[in-house]
Amino acid sequence: MPTAPASTPHASHTSVWLWVALIVFTAALYLFGLGGSYAPTNGDEMVYIHIARLTAATGHWLPLQSDIVNLRNTKPPFLFWQAMVAGDWGNHWTMFALRLPSVTYSFFTAGIVAALTHRIANNWRTACLAAVVYLAFFSTFRYGRAYLTSGPETFWLALPVFYLLWNAKEIAKTPIAWKTFTWFGLAIGVGLLYKSFALVAPAAATLWFVLLWLEPSLQWRSLLRTTLGVTWSALLALGIFSLWFVIDPNPSAVWQEFVVAENAGKMSGSQGYWHAALFGDYPLWTQLLAYPENAGLMWFVVVGLAWLGVSAGLKNKVRTPWMPAQGTLMIWLLVWLVIFSIPSQRSARYVIPAMPALAMVLALYWDRIARFWFFITLGISAIAFVMLGRIAWVMSDMGIGSQWDLWTALTLTTAGGLAAIAGVLKSQWTRNSSLFACLCVYASFSAMVAPLDSPAAQYSEAVKAQLQGKRIAVPNGFTGQYERFGFVLPGKTLIPYDAEGRNTGALHPDMPPAERLVFLLENHDAVVWLQEGAQPTDALCAAKCKVLGRRWHVKSRHREGEITWSNLWHPDQWLFGREWLVTLQK
Repeated sequence: MPTAPASTPHASHTSVWLWVALIVFTAALYLFGLGGSYAPTNGDEMVYIHIARLTAATGHWLPLQSDIVNLRNTKPPFLFWQAMVAGDWGNHWTMFALRLPSVTYSFFTAGIVAALTHRIANNWRTACLAAVVYLAFFSTFRYGRAYLTSGPETFWLALPVFYLLWNAKEIAKTPIAWKTFTWFGLAIGVGLLYKSFALVAPAAATLWFVLLWLEPSLQWRSLLRTTLGVTWSALLALGIFSLWFVIDPNPSAVWQEFVVAENAGKMSGSQGYWHAALFGDYPLWTQLLAYPENAGLMWFVVVGLAWLGVSAGLKNKVRTPWMPAQGTLMIWLLVWLVIFSIPSQRSARYVIPAMPALAMVLALYWDRIARFWFFITLGISAIAFVMLGRIAWVMSDMGIGSQWDLWTALTLTTAGGLAAIAGVLKSQWTRNSSLFACLCVYASFSAMVAPLDSPAAQYSEAVKAQLQGKRIAVPNGFTGQYERFGFVLPGKTLIPYDAEGRNTGALHPDMPPAERLVFLLENHDAVVWLQEGAQPTDALCAAKCKVLGRRWHVKSRHREGEITWSNLWHPDQWLFGREWLVTLQK
């Protein structure tokens, strides 16, 4: 990296308060729409909720329970125990309650990132910037906000490196005590119990390389001591993870379903390792873009940071005032990237626990990254504001939401658009405007979908009471996605049927739609039916069924040719569909 600009220990009070206000805005953004069904997430979330709900219903911590074939011990128990406690064992089972612990973990991580950056740069503006950048990463907003493993695993696996960064000067003078290695093992062990024992490899390797990096002079004694200490941390972490096998009533199922199927399967492939690495579904080159991909709208800013480092290396300008910290952060990023390039199944999600390091590096070199890279972020954001504003307007015309909902969305898109324009016109504002614009994209999206989760958009309490304890057929377009209807129609027995292109043979997906709907009605007390298009005002079974309620839903899949340049400006033609709750006409 190039020589960093001298830090400003005492930034102006106005500047600091503006950054504090931005942090408050970002925190509010994370809570806004947290319980919504359209919050950015991953398909695994509903599978995890399903397992946690059924396990909580037994009144026991273990064994884990699931009605989904081959998906029970898909993750270690800490993830499900977290939901069971947050949801009060099913007594307060809401999306907001289940997701709140993940948000809390992400906030704690962002706070530590800010504290460490301030310790490195002695600048509050840079510290606040690092925290906001971390929360502005799409990987944090999508995976560190929903009920997934990323929030807790990132926090616990990062704690040892956070400790090393904070105490870098002391560690260079005094070797780490064995007690500290024990604490490292405990922290990593908790992280493993959220995700997988396999994460001990990048966590321990990062610890080992960083400790060697911080040694003032590398000698065989320090190398041996560091190796033994990290080995003890890794073994302790694995021992903590192994407690799952001890306390689970069915350890053989844990071995077969989690160790063999969930983890070992990612190292195998029928194509051959190198053929798959170069030409398979998860080619090696895509993993090299993992960090920009996780950055989301700041994709090109991360590329700009990489270009800054490469160009500085070519010019041999690599010394900076915070060289030990810089080296620690780069080791953290490289180790996770290299290790997760090895499995035959690769994903940018696997390096999410290293994203705090990227946030700190970006903050430290923010003012040295060329404006050109931020312009791209501003341009993409501007396009997003236009489309989000248009969709919000169309939704209002369709009768979805109130005028307050519309103006909230338009206010946020306008604020983001003005920030994008200001960032283009005024060079001093370009970088920070791109960050604010990125946050406004998230806020605008949350405001746009908010009417779909409002009380007015739900089925009436009378209808819910009428169906209490009934068997309801609900659409399932992806593994476990029918679980979302448990929040819409609580207290009912949900029977999933294949929908939205999914075809596992569940309840005759090959039938013509009209015939299939009648079949479902005849075999269930009620049916939730997804109907294509926003125009139909009657359910497909109008002559044979009684409509109990209807809602709008956002289509997750589209047929080829359904979205074209000619109708892109008219989202009512391709984005929305009707969800009907119907029962057989008697």
